[in-house]
Order: sequence, then structure tokens, then C-alpha cells
Amino acid sequence: MYPGGHPLTRFGATILDAEGLRLTAEEKTFFAAADPFGFILFARNIDSPEQVRALCAEMRDAVGREAPITIDQEGGRVQRLRAPLWREWPAPLDQVRAAGEHAEEVMYLRYRLIADELHALGIDSNCAPLVDVAGPTTHPFLQNRCYGFDAATVARMGRAAANGLLHGGVLPVVKHIPGHGRAEADSHLDLPMVDAPHEVLSKSDFAPFAALNDLPLGMTAHLVYSAIDSAPATTSARMMAVIRDEIGFDGLIMTDDISMKALRGSLGGLSRAAIEAGCDVILHCNGTMDERREVAEAAGRMTEIAQRRAERALAARKTPVPVDIPALSAKLDALINGRVDD
Repeated sequence: MYPGGHPLTRFGATILDAEGLRLTAEEKTFFAAADPFGFILFARNIDSPEQVRALCAEMRDAVGREAPITIDQEGGRVQRLRAPLWREWPAPLDQVRAAGEHAEEVMYLRYRLIADELHALGIDSNCAPLVDVAGPTTHPFLQNRCYGFDAATVARMGRAAANGLLHGGVLPVVKHIPGHGRAEADSHLDLPMVDAPHEVLSKSDFAPFAALNDLPLGMTAHLVYSAIDSAPATTSARMMAVIRDEIGFDGLIMTDDISMKALRGSLGGLSRAAIEAGCDVILHCNGTMDERREVAEAAGRMTEIAQRRAERALAARKTPVPVDIPALSAKLDALINGRVDD
């Protein structure tokens, strides 16, 4: 038996979404057959705490195990849980800048509190930390989602964020591996091209991911590093070799949303290409039921090595470390407002 009591078979090599606030009968039947490794939630899936908990339970019931459920709760523009039911967060880069010498502690507390909100809903993964290194020409869709402008700072902030999530019982997904900061185009709409030399990328863009290569889950970047390969990283065996061998990341790697416009081709063809390149799981979002079926069929079941990585990731889910959440919230507010000294 695999963790959660699922029969002895490999998981489906997908992470999939749902259309609304509860699963339809068609979705329940499809998920039971496709058996995705996990699920992802969006704003359209969020109404109230009770509703989110019920939806998470339905997703897990459909596959018959405690499948991971993730979400994009970075803060700033990218947060699915919003006021008045949940806390609003500033953009990460704005918070790091405002926190000054307290930035690491602030980032830890920020993501520990986010983890508390997620875990209470049945959500046990978050698509963070984002450890892309920002630059002066980073596209606006990404820049203020970053944690800094140099690799060392970004790595320290990323570690603090990851620890906050892990201590709150939430699996972090480090993104966008091996580094999206040089992108001058929005990969939701276009394919960014990066022409920096490999040695420059290794010392800067790739470095935070190497520092966090022990994390259980990672998400790819949809962009071309022309010094290494002409194919986007998500579908490039050469880039996956860089991620595995040079960066040293041996956690489960999911694609960024396979339906983003940076990638050209059919969803099935792109899914097969990403798996063949070395990705473990295909993330598919915001599609029709027919598109989900196409992706699930193309992705198939996890490879043997992907299954082992998936099981290691699931084993990293821990019971939250008991803390006084109101006290942590008060400490964060005091740090942000400059009322706490070293």
C-alpha cells in the first residue's frame, strides 16, 4: 500500500484542478480513473472555509487517498485566499524591502501564518517559495513576486519561507526552477528567451535553487536558456539534466501550467515532451474536461523514479509544530511596524 491506503499502483503523473466550488459527478468519475498525484485550487474554488474543506475532502475521496492539494498563496497579486475571510499580504519584494534587517524573520512568520490558514482548510501545499532572482529588466508580472536582486539574499528569504510552510504542515513548491528572473516576457503569454552564458546563470539564477535543493517539490520555468538548449526548460532534457545534476535538485518536479502560452503545441504533445524530458508531473490548470482527459492520458502513470520522489514528498508532510498563532501575528505586525529591536 502507498501512503494514505491507495492500492499498490503508481499515481497518475498529473496535478489537476476543478471547475467550481464542489466537484461535479463527471469530475468525481474522471479523477477516480485518472488518479492524479494531487490537485490545485484557484479563486473560483474558494468561497468559505467550510466549502473549501468540503471540496478538499471530495478531491481526496475521489482518488481514495490523502492526495496533496496545493494553491498559489504567495501574497501580493498572487493569492487565492483573500480578505475578509483571510489575511491580505503585500507583494513579497515590498515586504522584504520594508522589513530591512528583520526580513528573514518576517518571511518566516509570513509563511508560517499562511501555512496556518491553508492547513486549517485541508490545503497541504503552497506554490512558494519563489526564488527567482529579480533584475532591473524582470517582467512586471514577476518582479515584485521575487525576494531580492542577488542570489544570496533570495536563497536566505526562500529558506525562511520554506521553513515557515513546513513548520505549519504545508509542503513548499520551489519555483520557477532553474530561474525565471531574467525573463523580459510574461510566460503566461509568450516564451521568454534568456541568452546569458551558462557560467553566469550558474552563479546567479541557478544558485538559490542549489541552496534549496533539499526541498520536496519544485516547479519548472517556461523559458529558453539559449546557451544550454533551444527548447523551453520544461520540455528540455538538457535543462532537466542541469536541474538534477548541476543544481542537485532530486525532489518531485512538476511543470508550470502546461497550458500557458509560452509553450506551443497540443496539450497531449507538450505533456509527453515534458515527461520525456524528465519532469515527474504535469500541472494542468484552467482547461475543459476534454483537455484534462488529454493531459491525463498523455502523462500516464508516474515513472518508477517519479513515484519514489512523490512518496518522499508525501513523507515530508508533517503535523504542524504547535505555536501561538495570535502571538506570531502580533510579532510580525510589530516587526513590520518597527516596534521590535534585535
